[in-house]
Amino acid sequence: MRKVNVAVVGASGAVGTQMIKMLEETSMSLGEVKFLASIRSAGKELTFNGETKIIEELVPESFEGVDLALFSAGGGISAKFAPEAVKRGAVVVDNTSHFRMDKEVPLVVPEVNPEALRDHKGIIANPNCSTIQMMVALEPVRKAFGLKRIIVSTYQAVSGAGNQAMEELKTQTQAFLNDEPMTAEILPCGGDKKHYPLAFNALPQIDVFAKEGYTYEEWKMVNETKKIMSDDSIQVSATCVRIPVLSGHSESIYIETEKPATVKEIQDVIANFPGAVLEDDPSQQIYPQALNSVGKKETFVGRIRKDLDVDTGVHMWVVSDNLLKGAAWNSVQIAEKMVEMDLL
Repeated sequence: MRKVNVAVVGASGAVGTQMIKMLEETSMSLGEVKFLASIRSAGKELTFNGETKIIEELVPESFEGVDLALFSAGGGISAKFAPEAVKRGAVVVDNTSHFRMDKEVPLVVPEVNPEALRDHKGIIANPNCSTIQMMVALEPVRKAFGLKRIIVSTYQAVSGAGNQAMEELKTQTQAFLNDEPMTAEILPCGGDKKHYPLAFNALPQIDVFAKEGYTYEEWKMVNETKKIMSDDSIQVSATCVRIPVLSGHSESIYIETEKPATVKEIQDVIANFPGAVLEDDPSQQIYPQALNSVGKKETFVGRIRKDLDVDTGVHMWVVSDNLLKGAAWNSVQIAEKMVEMDLL
């Protein structure tokens, strides 16, 4: 097997550090692995497979000799440097939203639409974290029974907003317990006008508000679902909420299928789908929990039950580690699939 030279862009961030862990566990045969970041992080040390490596400053020449570039350093960085990586012969897997809706860029969840990888022109987009786990849960249902409508409410962990947001939540929690004032400078969205504490709270805003009163995060789930499933007729609506959980996104999903299906039939197709784990036994209080998903690559599905009024309506609860399957693992998994398909 040919050795793959890899660069991780944004190596010091919340997702970047998880990408490094996933590379330590990858089935790919790795050659040179380099870690890239802004000049602020350049010179810092990271450990990879027991060896100390120095973070290098990100410049266009960083990609000379690189086969695979994993990006997770913000949309502006991807817009500027991903084409530079492609120009130098690398295949880019980008974890930001910058390229996701570009018609020339495949948007891929390997369990769902791997064939889209064949159409890449140097850049592959990693979907939004909340979209990825929903696709893993719903694709087996779509394939077996068809899918007409999705209504999803997310309960998203603060790690999706980065390391600083996680630290702010910890500080707020301690302040609240000490009966001290809580300060907020990041959430619900660093780029918006007001900021609110997340500790002991729930914020029904992720990203800034856009058209029709939906946030950009909600529009991502709508548009990305249609692109990944190659079906603009699926009706999708999302409400995205940030909750005071460090890692692990949870989602309450309501769907309407084209053909009626029993709970057992839906449980069976999900249980047999790659990357999905069925945790669904109400009699024993078995259901997916965010805390239990941390550090795991799978997507967990439970609380599957028929709607009380709509014959084709089904409810379920879906949980996954947003930094792994929602970001770092899906990115590395895309690369592994490309090697398997002889595309890298």
